[in-house]
Amino acid sequence: MSYFFIENIMDHYKNPRNMKEIKDANSVFGDSNPTCGDTVKIFLKVNEGKIDDIGFQGHGCALSMASSSLLTEMAKGSELQEALKITENDLMKELGITELGPNRIKCIALPVKTLKMAIIQYLSKANHAGGGT
Repeated sequence: MSYFFIENIMDHYKNPRNMKEIKDANSVFGDSNPTCGDTVKIFLKVNEGKIDDIGFQGHGCALSMASSSLLTEMAKGSELQEALKITENDLMKELGITELGPNRIKCIALPVKTLKMAIIQYLSKANHAGGGT
């Protein structure tokens, strides 16, 4: 295991970015991994199809929380369609991870899935209300 991998994960775990509730969020979605107990809730503040602000709350292993932190940094300021394209592999690359076993990949997949569901929920509400993105 590389030093960069450990340091980068521990930095995001000990000093999480965007770990906050957004009271006036346009979309909030939470999910969990029942096999390990990790939970993540994503808060989105969207304006004109862009993620103006993003926050997360949750608890779980260092990898899950570090991934949530990094994901919010990657998504903040991006267009919704670009944020939907963020993958587990993108997070792994940014964290300096070359491979993970199937049980550990779930730790990274949870925040990615939760972000995508928050975006889909937002788009569904916006389209239903006639507001588009």
